Amino acid sequence: MGILAVLAALSGAIAIAAGAFGAHRAEGAAVEWLRTGGQYQLIHAVAALVALKWDARGPGWAFVIGSAIFAGTLYAMALGAPRWFGAITPIGGSILILGWLWLAWGLRG
Repeated sequence: MGILAVLAALSGAIAIAAGAFGAHRAEGAAVEWLRTGGQYQLIHAVAALVALKWDARGPGWAFVIGSAIFAGTLYAMALGAPRWFGAITPIGGSILILGWLWLAWGLRG
């Protein structure tokens, strides 16, 4: 499984840390950005690990990369990055959608 599995597991850990930070230390819009980023990142960390079990590395990479971009831009804004980072967030979301479509294509009978 290699590096993809390790990155998926680390992604899960980062998601939990972001959610905890949002719940206990953040204020204002940062709370929601951290919550949303953490939720999407955690779901896709698990999805990447499941994809690996099905030998679907491509979708697994899409889940890890897409969630890093999606959640990463939200985390960056929560930590003070300019709001224009929000324009990058949909790129990550699009990669996540691509990952799900890729997985569906690969699982078809």
